[in-house]
This record gives sequence, structure tokens and C-alpha cells, in this order.
Amino acid sequence: MVEQAKYEVVRNLGKVEIRSYPRMTIARVEGYGDGGFNLLFRYIAGKNRQSAKVSMTAPVVAERISMTAPVLSGADSLAFVLPEKYRLATAPQPLDDHVHIVEIPPRVVAALQFSGRWSTKIFAKKANELLKDLGEAGIKTSGSVFSMRYNGPFTPWFMRRNEVAIVVKSK
Repeated sequence: MVEQAKYEVVRNLGKVEIRSYPRMTIARVEGYGDGGFNLLFRYIAGKNRQSAKVSMTAPVVAERISMTAPVLSGADSLAFVLPEKYRLATAPQPLDDHVHIVEIPPRVVAALQFSGRWSTKIFAKKANELLKDLGEAGIKTSGSVFSMRYNGPFTPWFMRRNEVAIVVKSK
């Protein structure tokens, strides 16, 4: 069983969970969409300065990043959450300039879980459902909806755990 990012459910809104996540360290590739998976996989398989193998974790996080000043661009990103023992200072350093180690501060996230296949069409439908439910509950959000996928490609489609999520603004 792979290690999963830890979180605490602080509230349920029907099918939507409001979760508190602690600080976490991720390995992220921008501008490749799902194509970044191979770059990240090579990183955890030992293509890093320490030649260290890093355990696979879940979920794999994909998002569209809207950058703000001084960088004025957007990029598709794919990220692996590193095992809990790693921090920015202790994570193996990537050899590939496309792989970046980033620390995500503690945050509150709203997530809607669904099973089955993942596609852009399904993502858009579930993202709209998530935003509708949050809007009806009067919950303010920050940033864009992102996806979290928990299973490998060989998991039967009907057993896959997928989520759409968005950061919740603090009051």
C-alpha cells in the first residue's frame, strides 16, 4: 500500500469533504500536463543528485497554475506528494531542471471524490459540481480546481479513486 497524503476531515457537505492538510513537500513538473509523469517517475526512481529511490505516494496532483507577478504565465502542472519524512531541505535534489521540489504550506481544501475513469470531460463536470456545492454552502475558494488521482494505471477503472479539489479561503 502506498503512503497517502495525510489530512483531517473538518466538515462534511454532502459528498464534499472540507479537509485540513498539514505542510507537505511535493515534486512538481510544469508545462507537461500528464506527460510530466515520466519525469517525476524518473526522479523518484533515483534520477536525483543523491541517486535515492523515493517511495511512490498518493495522490498524484494535476492542476492548471495561474502564476502571478513577477511571472505572468500559466502552466499545467503534475506533482507527486513526497513521503512525509521529506522536507524542502531533505528531499533528494532533482537532476532534471524540469522537476522542482516545492513546499506547500498547511491549507484547507474542499474535495469531491468519485470513482471510475478520469478524463477532461469528467473533470469539468465534477469541478462544476464541487463549485456549485461550495457556492450553495457559502464557502469561498481560492485558486483553481485541481485533480487528485490515487491509483496506478493498472487499477481497474471501477476501483479507481479520483478527486477534484480547491483551496478554501480562511475567514
